Amino acid sequence: MMKTVLNEKRLFRDPSKAIISGVCAGVAKYFDVDPLWVRAGAVAAMITLPFVTALAYVLAVLLLKYK
Repeated sequence: MMKTVLNEKRLFRDPSKAIISGVCAGVAKYFDVDPLWVRAGAVAAMITLPFVTALAYVLAVLLLKYK
């Protein structure tokens, strides 16, 4: 039996509101929050855990597709 996905909510990079690559804008759209909050969180994470945050961001750029 095949299951049908009814929820079309997907994580993607949003080029329409992108500042660098659209990762934060896409995450903000996914969670339905203002991109400013996601970007502020990304900056805070970059200050506290720079290597992990940079690695996660680069992986997100490589793995997430544009909408």
